[in-house]
Amino acid sequence: MSEQTIKITLAQLNPTVGDVTGNAAKARAARERAKADGADLVVFSELFIAGYPPEDLILKPAFQSACRAAVEELARETRDGGPAVLIGTPWVEDGKLYNACALLDEGRIAALRFKANLPNYGVFDEKRLFARGPASGPVPVRGVRIGIPICEDIWLEESEEYENVVECLAESGAEILVVPNGSPYARDKNDLRLSIVVARVTESGLPLIYLNEIGGQDELIFDGASFALNADLSVAAQLPAFEENITTLTWHKTADGWRCSGPIVPVLEGDKADYAACVLGLRDYVRKNGFPGVLLGVSGGIDSALCAAIAVDALGADKVRGVMMPFRFTAQVSLDDAAKLATALGFSYEVLPIADAVNGFEKILAPVFAGLARDITEENLQARARGTLLMAISNKTGAMVVTTGNKSEMSVGYATLYGDMNGGFNPIKDIYKTEVFRLSFLRNEWKPDGALGPSGEVIPVNIITRPPTAELRENQTDQDSLPPYDMLDAILERLVEREEPLASIIAAGFPADVVTRVDRLLNIAEYKRRQAAPGVKVTQKNFGRDRRYPITNRFRDTGKILPAPDETLVTRASRASAEAFDG
Repeated sequence: MSEQTIKITLAQLNPTVGDVTGNAAKARAARERAKADGADLVVFSELFIAGYPPEDLILKPAFQSACRAAVEELARETRDGGPAVLIGTPWVEDGKLYNACALLDEGRIAALRFKANLPNYGVFDEKRLFARGPASGPVPVRGVRIGIPICEDIWLEESEEYENVVECLAESGAEILVVPNGSPYARDKNDLRLSIVVARVTESGLPLIYLNEIGGQDELIFDGASFALNADLSVAAQLPAFEENITTLTWHKTADGWRCSGPIVPVLEGDKADYAACVLGLRDYVRKNGFPGVLLGVSGGIDSALCAAIAVDALGADKVRGVMMPFRFTAQVSLDDAAKLATALGFSYEVLPIADAVNGFEKILAPVFAGLARDITEENLQARARGTLLMAISNKTGAMVVTTGNKSEMSVGYATLYGDMNGGFNPIKDIYKTEVFRLSFLRNEWKPDGALGPSGEVIPVNIITRPPTAELRENQTDQDSLPPYDMLDAILERLVEREEPLASIIAAGFPADVVTRVDRLLNIAEYKRRQAAPGVKVTQKNFGRDRRYPITNRFRDTGKILPAPDETLVTRASRASAEAFDG
């Protein structure tokens, strides 16, 4: 008796939200690759035909219809006897919209499976978009029973709302679990994914294929890094991160169930993964939105230098334009370093002095400002003159302005609205200043696969080692206004990512006056952040999709130790209950 096998192709691809025709074309091309490999099944990621996440676009009837028509056409094409297709799509049934996976085979839609557990935290809000599907059994593919949990169906732990889809599949005879995902990147996310999959494999005793998409969608980055585990928890396959990949895995039926020994590729971690995410995010935002290229203000400082390196790596030097806009406070070393940066990275570079613009603004405002001392207002005029020039060049050429403010500055409002905050996208929006330094050193000794910039030292060392300065007044440095960045970032990480009370941050050894001041700056800068350009998410909690604070907000943490709740004030009868009120 011949050995039983099944070949499953993992299509780790980069769909575009709303490009139904383009996504379907990608699916066709991947199926042809799978067919050439002799595959039985080709698997695509969650909501692949629509692009993920489609947000409220998914509620548009015309879009729902376009997605269904594309899936139906792909189904018809499976009459050719090639591999079956498992593809994510929105699906309307009985007036309800589902996050679905469709199995296409032999010229028809052979099966549908609906996502049962809908995430509603962090960047996800699927409960307002989709109806919950039932926990369904496996689907047969070439005689093998394939279980199809969709993304969150393996992520949630037990709760009142949790539908244990994996348990249902195991009990109803599934032999292999295939999980289409739309799992966005965050630092150390791979460890979390692996721990979740290990838990599901352990409880079900089944091998599991975890297929993730890659690509940038606005602020979210999908890193791919798809993988498979055998039932004994050994790694069956590991695909690369941050790049498209089509790999066919051959699974063999053994006495202990199905087993595979596929390629195992190392995946990027830590700062390297963050840098790759920034490159991919900028590349896809520019290309998917049709910009011919980008421009950015190059100041001779480290933030704009890192953004320039990311832009060249993402798009190529011919698609990047740098503009130095000096004023009387701009040091010669800044001009020199900016020119060296442009030469090292190979992008076009020009110098546009802003004295005439700034002096013109001051002359116009002189009657209004008469009798008032010079202050930050005049400093902001410099930033706004620069922002106006960049936007004018953008309007004229169509190139998108890259915003270059880091997360530390955006946290405390150390940025000028309608000035250096101008732009369409910010690749380092979620990168703290201390990591900006690390990434700059890193880029000088390494670049990710597929990066279009040159190797070697591309950011002059003097830019990295020189004390940061906005150069809006004589002899200015960032530390005139802010705590040292290593202290600031440590406090911000506790305030933003962990939501720690001030008392616990102070108890950890940080100066009380500094913690209180940073918290105040964080709170009053909310209105600026609401008007900031979108940017790549790399941390567990970014400004935007993750952290949604009100602008109008009078609450302030006093820094005192939080009082324990007084449980004596709550009677047993007053607690929430499902029982009827007897009144």
